[in-house]
Amino acid sequence: MNIYMTSGTFDFLKKIREKYDKEKILLIQNNKEAMLVHETTRKTVFGAPRSYNVLKSEGILENSGFLVLNHIPVIDDDKPMFEYRYSSDHVHLFNTPGFKALRVLRPIKSNTYIILTLWESERTYTNWESTPSYQSFFQGTKSPPAQSQIFMGASYISKYYIPTEDD
Repeated sequence: MNIYMTSGTFDFLKKIREKYDKEKILLIQNNKEAMLVHETTRKTVFGAPRSYNVLKSEGILENSGFLVLNHIPVIDDDKPMFEYRYSSDHVHLFNTPGFKALRVLRPIKSNTYIILTLWESERTYTNWESTPSYQSFFQGTKSPPAQSQIFMGASYISKYYIPTEDD
């Protein structure tokens, strides 16, 4: 399974999603950008996407909710260790109220992995952020430079809404 992402204007991306309505494509947006997320076992319909292999898949990427992308740049030599850690079971996450789906994404042409989570709402995600479960899940990804050099740079988070037809 692969995930492909592409950015553009909301109206342009909406037309692409409508054109390929049989594909599993999410249209997401925040106050800075709009993006399409295409999950497939086949070739993508996008011309020049950012491409990822799915290392772990839990739940269903539904066309509603609040999507969070944790971008984590990892040094080449430490990719196997990172993949092992984030491909193992995370039962505590799956039992979290409001949680819908998880995808751990290995980049095909870069060093920045993405941990994608889908939530019922921003509130359910924010509630989880303040728990020990959240701290445990992302332990080490925000480590200071004096610690392990597994990370190439600072991780960062992108948050998106999946607009409804009324939006």
